[in-house]
Amino acid sequence: MFVTYILSKIRAYKLYRQTVRELSELPDRELADLGIARFDIARVAREGAFA
Repeated sequence: MFVTYILSKIRAYKLYRQTVRELSELPDRELADLGIARFDIARVAREGAFA
């Protein structure tokens, strides 16, 4: 039970880091097209990974 919980948290964190990395590589124009400001990347990634 505890191991499953820890593994799910690790997977969520990896997804968070991947999302931050990918969104950070986009130019501001493409982020704006998605409705995301550069300072919102961490929040958007967190909501996606840990929701």
